[in-house]
Amino acid sequence: QVKLLESGGGLVHAGGSLRLSCAASGRTFSINAMGWYRQAPGKQREMVATTSSRQGTNYADSVKGRFTISRDVAGNRVYLQMNNLKPEDTAVYYCNADVYSLRYWGQGTQVTVSS
Repeated sequence: QVKLLESGGGLVHAGGSLRLSCAASGRTFSINAMGWYRQAPGKQREMVATTSSRQGTNYADSVKGRFTISRDVAGNRVYLQMNNLKPEDTAVYYCNADVYSLRYWGQGTQVTVSS
């Protein structure tokens, strides 16, 4: 069992920055990948960025060059640095962790970008 807790969301003007954090607890030694997804109202959840030791980092085309995913050395925390935010980035952002064939999710943190 892995539990995930996100923090760092909020309201920001277009062009601003936010940094999301996700803390994992439980069987963190078995996590092989972590990432961030988002879901805007009326839309499906979509991948934003992922990181794993096997596949490195991966970004959605819409955030490349603006967002950076990182993970601490212990592997218990993952971050998402978001720069040059746009109104279309408004969504609930979810942290996820993959443990073999299981996927765990946090409860989400709201990011709102005003124009």
